[in-house]
Amino acid sequence: MLSIKEIMDILPHRFPFLLIDRIVEMELGKRVVGIKNITVSEPFFQGHFPDYPIMPGVLLIEAMAQTGAVLALSSESEKIKDKNFYFSTIDKVKFRKPVVPGDQVRFEVEVIKQRSSLWRFKGKAFVGESLVAEGELQGIISDK
Repeated sequence: MLSIKEIMDILPHRFPFLLIDRIVEMELGKRVVGIKNITVSEPFFQGHFPDYPIMPGVLLIEAMAQTGAVLALSSESEKIKDKNFYFSTIDKVKFRKPVVPGDQVRFEVEVIKQRSSLWRFKGKAFVGESLVAEGELQGIISDK
């Protein structure tokens, strides 16, 4: 549904911190599904951990937040080029299984509450059918 180029038109993030590759589903104001392909060449694997590479949990949550940010910014009726989504809160985060090179992570993010420029989401990360992480995220849309 959205390519990496289209995601880069919405989010300010760039390599190595742009952590989603594609948006495959989006229902404006309600839910979004994003994809991240995990390769051994990811820069964080050099130190986390060289002999047993695991994607850091905080980066899974950041990727989930970026997926939600695409939804929030795409749902806005105002010109998003002048706006950013600032991640502000995480709650109820749980990491279930490690994510390793070769995995494809699917982030399913749904809106819990949206009031003015404040957005609250429930997010889940899956590899195949296995839940690998979940949590609640909040952020605000603001001027750049």
